[in-house]
Amino acid sequence: MPKPKKKGSENPGGFKPPKRNKTSAKTDFKPKKQDAPFEKKPRKPKDAPAEVVESAPAEPVVAAPLPQFSELGLSDPIYKAISEMGFEAPTPIQARAIPALLTGRDIIGQAQTGTGKTAAFALPLIQKLDPKVAKIQALVLAPTRELAIQVAGGIYDLSKHTGLKVTPVYGGQPIDRQFRALKSGPQIVVGTPGRVLDHLRRGSMSLADCAVGVLDEADEMMALGFAEDLEAILSELPESRQLAFFSATMPPKIISLTKKFLRNPEHISIEAKQRTVDTIEQTYYEVPKGKKLEALGRVLDMETPGATVVFCRTRQETHDLSEALRLRGYNAESLHGDMNQGERDRVMKRFRDGHADLLVATDVAARGLDIDTVTHVVNYDIPWDVEQYIHRIGRTGRAGRSGDAITLVEGKERRQLHVIERLIGTTIKPARIPTAADIAARRRDLFKDSLRETLEAGTYEAQIATVEDLLEDFAPAEVAAAALHLLWENQHSAGADPDGIGEDFEQPEAGMTRVFIGLGRRDGLRPGDVVGAIVGETGLPAKQIGVIDILDRTAFVEVPEGSADGVIDALRHTKLKGRKVKVQLARPGTEPAEEVRRPSYRRK
Repeated sequence: MPKPKKKGSENPGGFKPPKRNKTSAKTDFKPKKQDAPFEKKPRKPKDAPAEVVESAPAEPVVAAPLPQFSELGLSDPIYKAISEMGFEAPTPIQARAIPALLTGRDIIGQAQTGTGKTAAFALPLIQKLDPKVAKIQALVLAPTRELAIQVAGGIYDLSKHTGLKVTPVYGGQPIDRQFRALKSGPQIVVGTPGRVLDHLRRGSMSLADCAVGVLDEADEMMALGFAEDLEAILSELPESRQLAFFSATMPPKIISLTKKFLRNPEHISIEAKQRTVDTIEQTYYEVPKGKKLEALGRVLDMETPGATVVFCRTRQETHDLSEALRLRGYNAESLHGDMNQGERDRVMKRFRDGHADLLVATDVAARGLDIDTVTHVVNYDIPWDVEQYIHRIGRTGRAGRSGDAITLVEGKERRQLHVIERLIGTTIKPARIPTAADIAARRRDLFKDSLRETLEAGTYEAQIATVEDLLEDFAPAEVAAAALHLLWENQHSAGADPDGIGEDFEQPEAGMTRVFIGLGRRDGLRPGDVVGAIVGETGLPAKQIGVIDILDRTAFVEVPEGSADGVIDALRHTKLKGRKVKVQLARPGTEPAEEVRRPSYRRK
């Protein structure tokens, strides 16, 4: 690639960045995948028209039918990566931006989060670069640490057959590690403005050979106070470079930046007909004052969701709610602004890997969170404004998938709900808080479905001989019913009564009390540990200890009523598996009403 003529200073090592705003140092967290790069199963016909605005005309121009990836002029290695990832049709922003960028034009891409902007600039960028030139040929700027990692990962996946190297640079990572990565000669650098400026100042990074510059989430960077940083970085790019700005909105500061640095840009605007995604089912539950926690538990039990994000207003609320949910047997983690980077990474890893089902987060902490597997978003506290609501529910229904957004509303919050409905132009459907009977019926439906799947899969051959033996003495229906009874008891041994209308936890035997222990199977807890601690610390005979239920993160043990206080006090002052743990009397609702597959242990 010929070396373009550099604009401005000829000495990158002598670069002096401007004084940054305090807010420019903000960073965020680490997601697993890129920002909804493609739409796997478009709900609209492939030839549905999109709205395109050329050079910001007053009226949108109705475009021709969307082309397919095979019609966009992409190289074979890129098309191979797309095919291997299983994606078929480009999203509207991809279909319009890719051809324009391939021609070398500057563009302004205006589209909402989750529409596939990453691939819209990554695919043409990959095609234009030379893997044989070990110099920075493309720079992508992102507002947060999380988004920088996410975009770098997306570009890496799309360029895996091209030989290009991608390096992310961001705050919160040791800079000496980034020195080594930059010295290795990557062709693409994805970074936050603050860290990119730092490298430019140190001379560890040069933009002399940079042919393409991209601003991703440009409006977000402005909101975080990066205006001066962006101007300084863009001024360091060569004159013969191509620029692409991607932004959901076009505030005055962005418009000013485009006028200063872009040359005859093509303005591509994909305007949503409504402010929220039609793949998201929006529902609200009206909750009596002070009963949100109980209502949330019942809704989760009824919905049986996958990965779920629960939004709270304050850091303290995220901590309190996640703790309360753990006491009820849910695998919940909190995410808020007071956590250090190591704690944030640990929480996000647990959530991405499926070890935590619920992520209880504040709005700031979840900014830019983009995990395709999120099935549900819950507004535990109703948002203060519509933009906050849209940001929250946009964490689900990503990349063409369906999602559910649930809002818990106390009586006085109904007015705010109506304001949100009016501004998004959508009716949020009311729903009734499920009863114990509703939850029991839901469990039985799921149980029946799992049996049907097993029958259809034919994975029961090893049990046929046992069944045939039993059929000599019992009717087929009796054998099947007995087997189902044992399986149901094993899966729901701490659940509701057989009719599903009793308490949400198993009643202990007469004269016994259930004690909650804040440690579970994933912590290595075993029944012998519980028995040994109780016997060793209280002298209570082992034969007097009743049923022991060990869940993933919590456990329950039955002890004689008269000994309960002594057992609780003793366990609070000792260690289980080398840790101090939370111990208290089990209350109705502290056990999960959800399906839990774990055994109950009873002392003989």
